[in-house]
Amino acid sequence: MISSALILPEHCEAGASAAVIPVDIAAAKAIAAAIPVAETETLDLLGASGRVLAAEACASLNLPPFNASAMDGYAVKATSFTGQGPWRLKVTGRVAAGDTPTQSFDGAVRILTGAPVPQGFDTVVMQEKCRLDGDAIVIDQKPRAGQNVRIAGEDVRRGEHLLGTGDILKAHHLALLAGQGVTAIEVRRKVRVGLISTGTELREPGEPLHPGQIFNSNRVMLRASLDACRWAEVLDFGIVPDNREAIALALAEAATQCDAIITTGGVSAGEEDHVTWAVSSGGGMLDVMRVAMRPGKPVKVGKLGTTLFLGLPGNPNATLVTFRMIALPALRRLAGLSNNSPTWTQAVADFTYEKRPDRTEFVPVRLGTAGADGLPRLTMLGRGSSASLRAISQAEGIALLAPGLDRVEPGMRIVFEAI
Repeated sequence: MISSALILPEHCEAGASAAVIPVDIAAAKAIAAAIPVAETETLDLLGASGRVLAAEACASLNLPPFNASAMDGYAVKATSFTGQGPWRLKVTGRVAAGDTPTQSFDGAVRILTGAPVPQGFDTVVMQEKCRLDGDAIVIDQKPRAGQNVRIAGEDVRRGEHLLGTGDILKAHHLALLAGQGVTAIEVRRKVRVGLISTGTELREPGEPLHPGQIFNSNRVMLRASLDACRWAEVLDFGIVPDNREAIALALAEAATQCDAIITTGGVSAGEEDHVTWAVSSGGGMLDVMRVAMRPGKPVKVGKLGTTLFLGLPGNPNATLVTFRMIALPALRRLAGLSNNSPTWTQAVADFTYEKRPDRTEFVPVRLGTAGADGLPRLTMLGRGSSASLRAISQAEGIALLAPGLDRVEPGMRIVFEAI
């Protein structure tokens, strides 16, 4: 494992002499550098969607809390069915959902779905299996004891584990908590993520575009990606020109306000790539300097004081790939999520592509119809250019082409992450 290093300004241009490390090690280093936020807050359930649970949640009551009917029908006692049928039972009462039966019944009781099964009754015969005969019902087929009855605690038992620390609270989780009568829940506070776009050539959409300038698409892509993370709060520091001192000042300001900083651009080895210098001039430590991946080789990971630093390349495809494969797992760890890694899905390549075997490559893909094996077919989009916006705009996933592989051919099994 390559150790962290203080990169001196005079030797820091993109870490040109630094060792190239595999993607999985780079991602692991990024996750290791992310210390989960400790602060928590208490939110009502309706405001907790998408937030990260701060403590284990356990059941405080049984679900269902009483024996309940699963059908509209008639509650009966299994012991009533002796001898040969048909059986005739007098209907002595009626219970609907929300009722609290206190009197004693005998024979059969008309019961509706969700209603508590009266004391002493253990079976519900669905109404389609009964024939009305005056004030009685006739049942031709002997029911099974316990039939159509939801037993108290069969879904959830009091004291049972429900959700774990680090779980993202989704709609179905909140429903489970609401079913327990929970009104508020403790979650980790949002992670404050600072965005800095570097590049003298960048203009925001809506601004005049002069020769040699381009619109800042990365900012919109990253903002949208982070806005989808309900556990993150974005602080946008705008565009900073390719000037060492300006970038260093922007990083210093962001480090005082943020848990993590994401920069785009300026991490390669060109004359106007100053981000690495700016990190080092502020006393920053870099754990990752170069990664054996395409696109995204010059991605940087480190710390500015206690603030996580994630320096992404400026080309859009490289920005997307390094964000999803390295930055996002680290941010998820920072937010306290229990699951940090990308979710890979098995698929089959429906394209031919040659690659260098000494690196991992990530390519935008579109999903086709699954074959007889049930696996989707993947079509590669574009030609692997890290600057391609059109290819990533049409992509439904990012396929991983593993190191050691020098050629992808149709029919070959690979994996992809949906986007």
